[in-house]
Order: sequence, then C-alpha cells, then structure tokens
Amino acid sequence: MQIADKSAVTIHYSVKNDAGEVLDTSRGRDPLVYLHGTGSIVPGLEKALAGKSAGDKIDAKLAPEEGYGLRDEKNVRKLPLRKLSGEGRIGPGSPCRVQVSGGFQLGRVVALQGDYATVDLNHPLAGMALAFEVEVVAVREATAEELAHGHVHGPGDHH
Repeated sequence: MQIADKSAVTIHYSVKNDAGEVLDTSRGRDPLVYLHGTGSIVPGLEKALAGKSAGDKIDAKLAPEEGYGLRDEKNVRKLPLRKLSGEGRIGPGSPCRVQVSGGFQLGRVVALQGDYATVDLNHPLAGMALAFEVEVVAVREATAEELAHGHVHGPGDHH
C-alpha cells in the first residue's frame, strides 16, 4: 500500500540542521506513527512521503517554509508572569505555557524583568532548513475511529 491521505503511517526518522547536527531521531525508540494528510507532520515531509511504501527510504531537504515556518518576531512578546505556567521555576531558557484566548500556547522564556517575561512563541525549529532521513516501516488504511479522532491508535489504545 502507498502512503496517501487517511493512511496510518509508521516511520523511523532523523532530522538534522544545516551543520549536520541531529536535532531529533526516532532511532533507538519506538517509530513515529501518524495519520497522513492531517497536518500531523511538517508539510514538506508529508509531501515527500506521499506515494511511498513500506521499506522505502527517503532523504528530504526542507526549506523553513516547508518545515516549521519562518520565525516571526511578533511571536516574541513581553508578558506578565501571571500569564505563564511551567514545570518548576520560570527562568530564561525554560519552556512555558502562555494563557491565550481559547487555551494555552507553548513557548520559551527568553528573559525576565520584574513581573514580566519575554517569551518566544515561535517553534524552536522555526526559520531553520532541515534535512530528514526517513524509513517507511508500515502503511495501512486508518480505521474509521482513527479518522474520527484525527490520530492513529496503537495496540490497545482507544477512547
């Protein structure tokens, strides 16, 4: 079976930056399982995997626009500390959740000044060209339940 929209896809991957440093990998862990065509992975990688089958290997070099997007300096904001929550003490470099209308958004604290924090809400890989090495492990049709939930269920995983 070939990867197409509404496929449940299992892949092993590694992603590197321009300097060749590995930023993330599934090697040594369980492979990534995702629902193709739902925006579960970055757009350029989803496009590169379309039509591939189990056993196929690809190398995909993605411009920032095809990956996590361009950095947007409007997403670096000075916010009151009361709008932030995180694990432990909030400080420069720490991840945080920012209270926004409709819920929370993930960010990273850049600096603290008094009762305010400068927070970067851009994805950490925004603005970076990325190189993916991917091996397609398995492809199958997604179940009706998986399509309704918008994600793939693993063995014994149901709601």
